Amino acid sequence: MSDYTKKIMVTGGAGFIGSHVVRLFVNKYPSYLILNVDALTYAGNLENLRDVENLRNYQFERADITDGEALSVLFEKYGIDSVIHLAAESHVDRSILDPLAFARTNVLGTANLLQACLNQWKADFSLKRFYHVSTDEVYGSLGKNGLFTEETSYDPRSPYSASKASSDHFVMAYYHTYDLPVVMSNCSNNYGSHHFPEKLIPLMINNIKNSKPLPVYGKGENIRDWLWVNDHARAIDVIFHNGISGQKYNIGGFNEWKNLDLVYLLCSIMDKKLGREPGESAKLINFVKDRPGHDLRYAIDATRLNKELGWEPSLQFEEGLEKTVDWYLQNEEWVNHVTSGDYQKYYENQYAKR
Repeated sequence: MSDYTKKIMVTGGAGFIGSHVVRLFVNKYPSYLILNVDALTYAGNLENLRDVENLRNYQFERADITDGEALSVLFEKYGIDSVIHLAAESHVDRSILDPLAFARTNVLGTANLLQACLNQWKADFSLKRFYHVSTDEVYGSLGKNGLFTEETSYDPRSPYSASKASSDHFVMAYYHTYDLPVVMSNCSNNYGSHHFPEKLIPLMINNIKNSKPLPVYGKGENIRDWLWVNDHARAIDVIFHNGISGQKYNIGGFNEWKNLDLVYLLCSIMDKKLGREPGESAKLINFVKDRPGHDLRYAIDATRLNKELGWEPSLQFEEGLEKTVDWYLQNEEWVNHVTSGDYQKYYENQYAKR
């Protein structure tokens, strides 16, 4: 392990955003050891990383961040000097059904990681970094005007966003109390390949393809700022290497869409891809009861990240959405494995016997 210039633990690296971060770092930095630590709950899918799993500088360990002892073992075994923390329960609807699961993973898990860094690095923080990846949902709900900045007060409205807000506060508490070298980012909604199909865009793509109803909450007037997941991974790369300790950076696409308008756009794209008559897929839209505490609007001001670190989105939304639709249509096996649950067998087949 000593021949690597950095040894980075990426938590939640088998998930949607995490797998894109792992792939980027493994391919871009061959001198870095990238340790993917994931509990492989329902959203963790090692099939997401088939293309890098045999590369020399990639390692996977199945572990739960709520297990402090397991984390200590991994820090010792690999000589971890940096953490990029993405592991989290992240679906609002699931948080309403089981809020304590979100408290355990997102709050206790984050605190365990921070404490593991403190214990293992023993106040020698040179060339060390703890990077916490968070969400724009901690800021609450915007009205028709304004943007979330890094100075916006927290106002979480769901068990999910409350758990992420708490984890953010723990991260900054370790910075102020122990001088732990931390950076943090809060990102808007992501879209792209390898997204578990309970979330809006992959759910709609899959349902349109199979001519199933397209459930839209309320009147579909909720607004989200959308960012291509590869651009989020690029931002994480920039912040990890160049962000200032103790700072947080908002990541967003300057790309707001009402849910209903987004679904109509997806229907239009899918009609063309599937050879359907224009408007055919839109007939599948089905308005359903709004979920409790549904925030009206999120919108990120990513000016600091752009001005201080030079990052900006690389794709226009329509282009990114077409790429996303193409990926799902071209990867039926992946979609079928995820929707049937077969993807969970991949670990047993590929890793458990090693």
